Amino acid sequence: MAFAVSDELLGTFVPIAVYWLYSGLYVVLDGLGMDDYRLHPKGEEARNIVSRWTVVRGVLVQQAFQIAVSLLLFTVLGDDNGTVRKQPPALVMALQFLIAMFVMDTWQYFMHRYMHINRFLYKHVHSKHHTLVVPYAFGALYNHPLEGLILDTVGGALSFLISGMTPRIGIFFFSFATIKTVDDHCGLWLPGNILHVFFSNNSAYHDIHHQLYGNKYNFSQPFFVMWDKILGTYMPYTLETRKGGGFEARPVKLDQAQQIKAD
Repeated sequence: MAFAVSDELLGTFVPIAVYWLYSGLYVVLDGLGMDDYRLHPKGEEARNIVSRWTVVRGVLVQQAFQIAVSLLLFTVLGDDNGTVRKQPPALVMALQFLIAMFVMDTWQYFMHRYMHINRFLYKHVHSKHHTLVVPYAFGALYNHPLEGLILDTVGGALSFLISGMTPRIGIFFFSFATIKTVDDHCGLWLPGNILHVFFSNNSAYHDIHHQLYGNKYNFSQPFFVMWDKILGTYMPYTLETRKGGGFEARPVKLDQAQQIKAD
């Protein structure tokens, strides 16, 4: 007798598995030597305030919250009649994907920006994520549990509900969003990265935000940069080859005084 797993359960646990598998791939690549593709020299990771094991524990706590909220959501919305829900046509699924991306980007931009504007929230909540001055892949979801709940879990729930996607489509959407988030924090600029072809919100763009001079810019995540550009928080940058190997994302309009202060 085959053991059936519901789409709801898969939609809850598959993105978590994707998170660790995809970030694990970057750990393997890091072990093979990626000095020619780093956005920061390897020694700069010493600027990070927390250890990697602390980050792992923090991410697991956040994912536990995600599991709880997801299971609660599917319990409330679940269909107990045992019928298999028909999936919409491909064009409708694509539209739902785009709507979900827009909703998630919009929610995360404004919540993320507010956590920077509000001094209390930044000091006691969002600053935990910014203890990773030099981001790396499996630190993508290293947040205060309250931030994880507000930005990621609530944002994901809103994307799911407003887009009208089925739990099966949700498996693919949330897995893709997870891959995108991990990629944005990987700290590498790899040649041939297909995500960089379609999205200008990438590892270099987000690295700017993690630096002191970019703390009030580049709030958009995880897909597009539209809200930053519309609302004047977009910081343009150039990607330059660093002496000694690797790349460096440097702001275009950062005057010398600001640079000295940031350093």
